[in-house]
Amino acid sequence: MRVAVLCGGESSERDVSRSSGWAVAQALTGRGHDVVLIDPAAEEPVLADPVPADAAVVRVPTEPPAQAERALLGQRMYAALTGGPVLEHLRRADRVFIALHGGWGEDGHVQALLELAGIPFTGASSDVCAVAWHKGRCQAVLEAAGVPVPPRVIYNPAVQPEPPTEVKQLLEGGPVVVKPVAEGSSVAVRKVDSLDEVRGDGEVLVEPFLGGREFTVAVIGTTTLPVVEIELTTAVFDYEAKYQPGAVREICPADITPEFATRLQELALRAHQALGFGTTYSRADFRCDAAGTPYCLEVNALPGLTPGSLVPVAAKGAGTTYAELVERLLTASGGGSPTPC
Repeated sequence: MRVAVLCGGESSERDVSRSSGWAVAQALTGRGHDVVLIDPAAEEPVLADPVPADAAVVRVPTEPPAQAERALLGQRMYAALTGGPVLEHLRRADRVFIALHGGWGEDGHVQALLELAGIPFTGASSDVCAVAWHKGRCQAVLEAAGVPVPPRVIYNPAVQPEPPTEVKQLLEGGPVVVKPVAEGSSVAVRKVDSLDEVRGDGEVLVEPFLGGREFTVAVIGTTTLPVVEIELTTAVFDYEAKYQPGAVREICPADITPEFATRLQELALRAHQALGFGTTYSRADFRCDAAGTPYCLEVNALPGLTPGSLVPVAAKGAGTTYAELVERLLTASGGGSPTPC
């Protein structure tokens, strides 16, 4: 097939996405596809056409891009996706493989543009991405579907300068985790102990810090991959820990009882279905409390696909190579295409 791989973008996960994009494009080239790699936010958006099979692995820096860069990146991205040579590349493709993470790539904006243009793409539709991306909306859907989620408070300092009483009540039970309500790769996630530390910029979700073990489960269609345990050396699984080799241990399959593994997989599949992912793919993240009870923290619509990311780790645990995984994601029914290519 002629495949256009979209990566990079304007979000704080831009560097992660470029690493995913190069790896995906190289894998698809090795499988015999005709691949063009595009970063719509780059000054020169066509990174490779065709993509060489021996392209070098792109490392992820220890820090996300500066906030000041994102306005220019967004301008370039919008222009590239709505006209000119990038749009023509997308129209000529049999399918667009979305390897974007965060921002417009994961909140439904890019998917909506492709849907309007009638261009088939991988992953979930724009409406599903929009719900999954906003942690507050996502957790509300999961809770209604019977998936356990932590108690949480949405707080926007721009609207309410003082944290609400509910935040104070959460802090009375111990430390809390504060995270942007719409952000990925654990950017700006922090563990805090006092009310003053909760204050910050933008809308955030505040939830109790859960001191137990951390797990993640990927789902493709109706198939759950093996459970991955994340052994942390930090309080939270932050940006640096996620993408620097050796920062954490990712154990797959997780060293847990078969019954507990089945429980996590059932919850991940229930979350996947409740949010409407259908035949596409997702990754549900869980953390346990001190008693070992798991809670779903979020569901990722476009999880990382760097060779060391959690979905490829889970696929490897199931005996699936990286190239086989990418091929499977390409041919699964996705947005703008009701049937596999």
